[in-house]
Amino acid sequence: MSETEKLTVGALVSVLVLVVPGFLLHEAPRFPGSLAGGLLGIVGASLFVLLLIYSLVRRSAWVRTRVSKYASLRALLSFHVYAGVIGALLGILHSGHAYRSPLGIALVVAMLTVVLSGFVGRYHLAQLGTDLREQREKLGVLRARFDQIAAEAARTAPVGSANPSSSGPSLRTLALLASGDGVAVSGAPLLRLVGAIADLEHAIGRREAVKRTLSRWTVLHIAAALVLYPLLALHIWNGIYFGLRWLR
Repeated sequence: MSETEKLTVGALVSVLVLVVPGFLLHEAPRFPGSLAGGLLGIVGASLFVLLLIYSLVRRSAWVRTRVSKYASLRALLSFHVYAGVIGALLGILHSGHAYRSPLGIALVVAMLTVVLSGFVGRYHLAQLGTDLREQREKLGVLRARFDQIAAEAARTAPVGSANPSSSGPSLRTLALLASGDGVAVSGAPLLRLVGAIADLEHAIGRREAVKRTLSRWTVLHIAAALVLYPLLALHIWNGIYFGLRWLR
């Protein structure tokens, strides 16, 4: 995942989120049936149909073997992301912000759920995993430093201040370390180190909780897609059955 791709898709999603409530400022009930509105709808619907290519390639070894000769799975995923966001944006423009029919409203909600859940899973969840790995590495460094200081304190502390049978330095040893009494390491750096470890462990715990919550994005993404495509087919049939206004 490149930084350019992340910024581009993030910008497109931001535009999509800002365009959705456009009915507060503008509404064109006749635009969806016009020539321009119809073309936007056709292109947007076509992009959403093309999204299925990535799903087929990923889940079918037979299809993947034949398609991989022409495009990599990573390239198809990038197309999947761009096509979804652009298709949703064209779909909102096609609506003319005329959210009146239950079918249209349900289609818009399903479409936005598919796009936003995919965006969260593709970018935010991946970034969250990267941040967690970096924080765990930093926590490992801090703990190693703490163990080094504690071992030094155990060696330099007065005899009898630590319990030899314990697996680590005793509270007495740590107290001596924190006060700087009888050890070469001052207490202030240790207290800052302990505070940094505690803060980092707390931050990691919160990020892990968020990651567990967001890890369910795939279920939401697939469920919304299963709702989206029947609604899209019904919407297309509805437009063909009642006719296109610009042909009259």
